[in-house]
Amino acid sequence: MPKHDNSRIELLKTWVLPPAATLGSSVRMKGILLEIRARLPSATKKSLNLDGRELTLMMSASEKAAFHAASAVVAEALVNIETLPVIPREIEDILTIKTSERHRWLADGRLPSAGTRTVKLRGRARKITFHVFDPRIVGDILDRGVVDDWREEDAAAAAENRRRAAYKAKLTRSLRKTAKGGSNSEHGDVASNLAGWEEFGRDGLLR
Repeated sequence: MPKHDNSRIELLKTWVLPPAATLGSSVRMKGILLEIRARLPSATKKSLNLDGRELTLMMSASEKAAFHAASAVVAEALVNIETLPVIPREIEDILTIKTSERHRWLADGRLPSAGTRTVKLRGRARKITFHVFDPRIVGDILDRGVVDDWREEDAAAAAENRRRAAYKAKLTRSLRKTAKGGSNSEHGDVASNLAGWEEFGRDGLLR
């Protein structure tokens, strides 16, 4: 939290973020702070800070009008804040999962997407688009503790894929050996039926 001159701070208001909104994640809390700050005027953004689950708006008495305006914006932003979509870095922190797991489970449907969001990177012209997630579904996944089950399923599937790959490789090698042996056998059978083949070999013309 930025340092403030406490002697000048005479206007203060706090709001406690509900557990349904934060989902027990400090990353999610910071995301909510940034989301609300984005709705405030530039001069007021840094007056809103986060301490634990508590949002605090602090301003001096001389900024009374701006304080009341900012308070109204924060209060409005907090209405139904628990429905704010969960972004990638938040869901990874909430569920304690890796980026690779998020991508895999998103692709196979275990983590259903709630749509996409496009943002412009600060100071850059490039924009990025990413999937967001319904906080109710994320909360349900968290409460049911299914992430460990998904990891076990993935481990079993990986083991099965390795087994199939090993069997396929073994079969391929076996077929190649059979084909090679069959070719030599066929050549030997043809040669044995040729008239004078044994004499041709004894004369050393094959050496």
